[in-house]
Order: sequence, then structure tokens, then C-alpha cells
Amino acid sequence: MLLLGAGLGGGFGGVFLAACGGTGGVPAGDGDGWIVPRTPEGHPDLQGDWTNGTMTPLERPEGEALVLTAEEVAIREGRRQEHIDERNAPSDPDREAPPVGGDGSTGAAGGVGGYNYFWIDAGDRVAVFDGEPRSSLLTYPEDGRIPELTPEGQRRRLRAYGRLAGEYDNPENRPIGERCILSFGSNAGPPMLPNYFYNNNYTIVQTLDHVMILTEMVHDVRIIRLGEPKPAADGVHPWFGDSWGRWAGDTLVVRTTNLNPDQMAAYVYLFGPGSGNMTVTERFTRADAHTIHYEFTVEDPDTFTDRWGGEVPFTRLDGALYEYACHEGNYALSNVLSGARAQERQTGGG
Repeated sequence: MLLLGAGLGGGFGGVFLAACGGTGGVPAGDGDGWIVPRTPEGHPDLQGDWTNGTMTPLERPEGEALVLTAEEVAIREGRRQEHIDERNAPSDPDREAPPVGGDGSTGAAGGVGGYNYFWIDAGDRVAVFDGEPRSSLLTYPEDGRIPELTPEGQRRRLRAYGRLAGEYDNPENRPIGERCILSFGSNAGPPMLPNYFYNNNYTIVQTLDHVMILTEMVHDVRIIRLGEPKPAADGVHPWFGDSWGRWAGDTLVVRTTNLNPDQMAAYVYLFGPGSGNMTVTERFTRADAHTIHYEFTVEDPDTFTDRWGGEVPFTRLDGALYEYACHEGNYALSNVLSGARAQERQTGGG
């Protein structure tokens, strides 16, 4: 299982020390006498506020080993800190306005200025597991890369990208993250992955028969039912899928099926357009006072030529989650569509 460094303010130092002394298995406690906290039912207590922010990418850069050297870690984290310091430097109040239409750059700033870096929490530490700095979150396949798409997966990807030809035609053609329906990326999952931008934070609450995971990004709420699975009715495709959990010793094992087709189509930007037969298996294990080890496996033979998965520890959040007011009072979506109509009238296309 992989232990990640926390994002900004995520308490990486303490986590790194815990990783170096960890057992790599299901511990009863650590060298400092830590004992796994338990609920009244006797299960490990996963509750609290957590973050999975890290600078380690999902996929491994080609040609790299899974484990980085101390020198490689220092170089990468040093460059990230230089980037953070540069972006956090005071702005020149006498700077010129950006050119009309932007400067050609992409991203959240839109080429004309947007998010000040004060608001960004993309992760500033390399992922670490058992004292081993990692180059990717993916641990299977062995190259740390998402497997190739099957012929059907390739056709589904082309259909998903085909919608982009009319991406400004109607609200449904805009990404579900932009429409504030789901988290950007795959924060809420499954699988639950960092978005490398901000708000990679979660609150977990347990009851006797449910586990609730509140995702700060777009305030998604994921409900995992515990017990014998009862399949959803045909045609019912909830956001985040149909998740059922069980305890295997001190590990919470969650199996999710029946994911929403629109959510699967959105994943084309991340790792490919999953099918309705995608199954995601997740494992949550308390590793120490600061860490939950999160493991996931994606199986979708209709889309990928092999299964794939990885390990992402959630570290204790030194802070609080805040309401993510995404589109409340935000007119961006209607402005995007009305701007496209105005452009069509100017060019004679509308």
C-alpha cells in the first residue's frame, strides 16, 4: 500500500515518519503505542477529516522506476516549491492587461488571469510508502500505466470526443464538473483520486450500516451501504455507482458497480470512457494515527485490456472542509452558451 505526502498544510513530515516505521500490513498499533481506534461495533474508526493531495502523478512517467532516489525527491519537491514561491509572489500593480482573447495559455486562468495561487493546493510532496518515495500512484500494471483500450473502448472514446464537436450547443454537452454536478476529475470516485488542483479533502462518518464520505470538491456525498448487497433496479444508475461494503478483518472492502454512464463518459478525460460493466473494488485500512491506506482496483474488460489499480493513503487533514459553492449565483454556464450563440450570429452560423 502506498503512503502519500499530504498537500499544502497536510502534515507530511509526521506522515513520513509514520511511514518509515510502518509495518506495511494491518497494524494493531505503531512504535509509539498507537492503537487502532474502534467504533462501538468493534470496527476500525475511519472517521474524521482527510486529504489525498500529492504531487505524485497517477501514471508513472515512461522509463522511471517505481521508487525514487532521495536526490530525485529533493529535486522534484524543490522545483515544486520554487513554482509555489514564484506564483505566490506579489503581483505587479502596474503590469499591462492581458491581450484580447488571452495569451494563448490554457488552464483555470483561461489565458487572461483567474485563480490567484493562494487558492491552489495541488500537493507539494512526493508520495511515500514504507519509506519508499514513489513515482506514480498506479502500482498495477507493473509499468504504472493505464492499460490500452479495447476496440470497443476505442469506439466509445471516439463517441465521447464526438460530442465535443457541439460542445457549446447545449448545457448537456458541457462537462459535468463544469456544470457542478460532480467533482472535477475523480475526487469522489470511485476510484477516489486527487485532482492536482485543490480541495482534495474528505470527511468520513460511520454508522452501524453505512459509511458516508463527503468530498469537499463540489460537495459530493457518497453513501456506502454495509451488508449483503441488494442489486439496484434495472435502469437505475446513481452517481458514484452502487457501492456496498463489508469488513474483512480490519479492512473495509467496498465493491461498486452500476456506475452512471454520464460519469463514465466524463472519465474519458482521465483514463478512458468506462462501460456500464465497470467494477471498482476499494480497500480502506487505518495504518496509523495520521493515515488511512486506500487501495483500488478497476476491472472493465469492455474498455481496458487489463485491470489496473493503485494505492493512495489519505492523511489526517490539519484543517476543516468548507462548503464548495460551485454554481450558486454563478452565471458562467449561461454566459458560455449565449456567447457561442452571439459568435454564431457574427459568423453567420446561427
